[in-house]
Amino acid sequence: MLLKRSRYSTAKIRWKSWFRPWHQVDLLLFILVIALTIFGGIMIRSAELNQGLNDWFWHLVTGGVGLFFALILARIRYENLVQWHWVTYAITNASLIAVMIAGTSAKGAQRWIPIGGFYVQPSEFAKIGVIITLAALLHKHTADKLPNFIRALAVTAVPWLLVFLQPDLATSLVFGAVVLAMLYWANANIGWLIILISPVVAAIVFSIQWPFPISITTDLYLAPLGLIWALTIGLIGWRTLPWRRYGVNFFGPLLINILCGQLGMFAWTHLLKDYQKGRITSFLNPDADPLGIGYQLINSRIAIGAGEIFGWGLNKGPMTQLNFVPEQHTDFIFSAVGEEFGFIGCLLLITLFFFVCMRLLHIAKTAKDNFGSLLAIGVLAMIIFQMSVNIGMTIGLAPVAGIPLPWMSYGRSAMLANFLAIGLVESVANFRHFQKY
Repeated sequence: MLLKRSRYSTAKIRWKSWFRPWHQVDLLLFILVIALTIFGGIMIRSAELNQGLNDWFWHLVTGGVGLFFALILARIRYENLVQWHWVTYAITNASLIAVMIAGTSAKGAQRWIPIGGFYVQPSEFAKIGVIITLAALLHKHTADKLPNFIRALAVTAVPWLLVFLQPDLATSLVFGAVVLAMLYWANANIGWLIILISPVVAAIVFSIQWPFPISITTDLYLAPLGLIWALTIGLIGWRTLPWRRYGVNFFGPLLINILCGQLGMFAWTHLLKDYQKGRITSFLNPDADPLGIGYQLINSRIAIGAGEIFGWGLNKGPMTQLNFVPEQHTDFIFSAVGEEFGFIGCLLLITLFFFVCMRLLHIAKTAKDNFGSLLAIGVLAMIIFQMSVNIGMTIGLAPVAGIPLPWMSYGRSAMLANFLAIGLVESVANFRHFQKY
């Protein structure tokens, strides 16, 4: 009897020692992302059921590989990345340059590099590289001082520009969301953040030309709403920026916004082609081109609406099974969930993402240092932005962009990148307190 107890105790000790390197990881976070991955595989299979494809299988395989790497990262001290952040930054930029030189093109963009029979999308992994680099820069020199704020922007500008030139506007927007969130978490002045995004808003506001444009020359317009926006930004600059001599802190932001507004109007009028304008504005009125640009969005909304409260059931959604929604297994997987599981299924899916975000926020708040906290916030911003834009575009609240739904949409590079990001955050959780093995 004593011998049996001794063997049981020894086996128990060995079992515990095997798991000891991960004993402080956030287990719930791992469970949530695994559940999302499995659910994504189920929905991808349903969307492809009548097409003879097996992307659902590769989705789950890639998820398993990603989980393996996430577990490895979780047991490696994340602090080691600080001394390697410039190497990470160099590799990130080199991969983005490589895809522009030797990458393959699809749908007008050059984003993939063929490696061993697989197509790798470096821009997905560049998100993690930017998060690591920014966290390393801001963990000691916080963004409450303008030189540190500008340095962080300058460092981010290089990979952002390389992604934008592919062109991959959707991923470049993800970069923007990540940078804003990390700068905010690093104590940046709110006014500086507003000034940072103001040129983009000015380009949109001036292009609206509401209630009417006042023509000065054939190419120069003063939209009243745009002028109000530019004056507001000028006042914010006057209150928050240090360059007060000659009113530079007021007139600088004001004039930049007016200039960007004019450039936005010029680009809309003379540079963008009709189909590009259509992709940007189709979500406002998809019925204007129901068989062209608006086709995907119209059918996505029909599929989600057809699911009503409880849905048609797995593998039973007419729109999904008859392949009425293009790219449903990738960017529009949420429409399959809405049709086959209804409002309740969509609500449960969003709830899963909510708990993922809450766990990421908890890890950011309980990290032992600024570097770990900033890593978690960067990943949180990446997930929230991608989830919000993806769901928004499937229901007609945002322009159609090539942003996948994390762990749900089919995409091997995106899946691996998301799991690597979770592995980094789990390392932050695992090493919140000093431990010896």
